[in-house]
Amino acid sequence: MADSNTSKSKERLLALIGLSFAVFLVANDLTIFPAAIPTIEQEFNSDITRAQWIINGYILVFGVLIITGGRLADIYGRRRIFFIGAGFFAFFSLIAALSMDIWMLLVSRALMGIGGALMWPAILGMVYELIPKERAGLAGGLIMGVCGISDSFAPMLGGFLTEFASWRWIFLLDVIVAALVCLGCWKTVADDKPEKIEEHIDYLGVTTLSISLFSLLMALDLVVELGFKSPIVVLLFIISVFFLGGFTAVERNAGSDALIPKDVMSDRRFFAACIVTLLLSVVFFSALVYIPQFLTKVRGYSPTLAGIGLMPMMMAYGLVSYISGRLYEKIGAKVIIAIGSVFISAAMFMLSHIQVNTSFRELIPGLLVLGTGVGFFFSTATTVAVTIVARNRSSLAGGIIYMFQIAGGALGLGMNTTIIALAPDLSTGIDRAFTINAYLALIGLVVSVLFIEGEPRRVGSTK
Repeated sequence: MADSNTSKSKERLLALIGLSFAVFLVANDLTIFPAAIPTIEQEFNSDITRAQWIINGYILVFGVLIITGGRLADIYGRRRIFFIGAGFFAFFSLIAALSMDIWMLLVSRALMGIGGALMWPAILGMVYELIPKERAGLAGGLIMGVCGISDSFAPMLGGFLTEFASWRWIFLLDVIVAALVCLGCWKTVADDKPEKIEEHIDYLGVTTLSISLFSLLMALDLVVELGFKSPIVVLLFIISVFFLGGFTAVERNAGSDALIPKDVMSDRRFFAACIVTLLLSVVFFSALVYIPQFLTKVRGYSPTLAGIGLMPMMMAYGLVSYISGRLYEKIGAKVIIAIGSVFISAAMFMLSHIQVNTSFRELIPGLLVLGTGVGFFFSTATTVAVTIVARNRSSLAGGIIYMFQIAGGALGLGMNTTIIALAPDLSTGIDRAFTINAYLALIGLVVSVLFIEGEPRRVGSTK
């Protein structure tokens, strides 16, 4: 019996290691490209507006399809959908590496987003399935801890490959890592393909939600350049709301085949976690964008050094994510999320005092506090969202919560860019934007205290 338990523990550990590399692969691809964009612009004689879609196009497709990816994983098996997503991801990474012009690169990069959207919720579902329910906090800590480490090193890795090899090696590295991850997961992760598929994909729901999300994310992206009053932006918001209404109507008649089933859509605790995630993502993404902007444009740092400047925050994020996972069972989600919200708000107040002569050394305390808050918050919020719903909905829940992160980041970028654009200079603009972000974090604190449960409970549990 002991040998059997030891064998199962070893198999679980190997599977978690393989899935950790899968988390690293997806998380790494969101932050590895900024340092490479100037070189790509030069090689293809492009401009920053077009080249920026190397990042934006991927995130847009990823964000639009991630909820669908989560539903597919729950219905047809997470392991199977993960392999299909990894195949998409690796194939279009190879095409991107061989790109002959900027358009070939942008299209390939956008199609990589399909692979990412299939992989990520499947990964979340598999990790939470492998770790016993009573230790669910460790799953969130593991996932966000790996994300933090990946986000710490990805900008430097992208800069290193671009400078000493070629930006094309970023994509080739994706192919290599994807192949290794698939091999590892094939051997260590058990097949969860259902014997009988009782639910089916709601294609009309997928279509209406995809159009709504595409319009919303496109509008939030264009806000940065055109402003909130632009007719194009307003039209996109109207289209998004219209198709969201259509999606809601479709879902009411879809029954058990609904893209977002009724037991998830009607769970107030789940959507409380989503709303808090949206608010705190506005804050986090603003720091990711504007701290490097300050270091580059005001303090004269190189892009690589500006990326390294985020390391105190990202390393604290990775370390505290793991710690918060271990605390989850001891003090509960409500307390951890509240602590994270307080840290994030305090950090934004600290960083809002940026002036032209502020040195990087003076930013380090605020960055460490922010990384600590983000580490407490995001791993716990993810665990809350995934464990509140029924076990066969976990990949869908993971996809939805990540969609709120992406939407929050896009909204934050648009809002903060508008605030900074109206300021007399960058430092003053960051001061004003970060102060508003601090208050948003306090609103997130209030929502979490009122609506986040201390002990997550699964739908349909016997408790």
